[in-house]
Amino acid sequence: MLVGLLSVVTVPAAVFATRYSEEYDLLHAAFAIPVAVALGVGALVLARAARKRNERTLGRAGRLRVAAWGRALAVLGLSIAASAAIAVGVYELLTYLETR
Repeated sequence: MLVGLLSVVTVPAAVFATRYSEEYDLLHAAFAIPVAVALGVGALVLARAARKRNERTLGRAGRLRVAAWGRALAVLGLSIAASAAIAVGVYELLTYLETR
């Protein structure tokens, strides 16, 4: 669940950090997108492993809700990263078309 939560807050934290930095612009926050994707995929893998472990132990391992929350947060983190990637892509396309 923690890795999923980290994937959710990575892009907003990078955007927030650029607001108070004199050296970095908003576009520099795009470097957080691959980090958010990696954390989201990692959270999905961990949630799947937790669900399989729970099945192997016939439910005695517990923490099935935590795995479900981790999966939900991972999907949310991947969605935020995808929307940020689309936004950066549209910005770059418009910049390219403007200079053309």
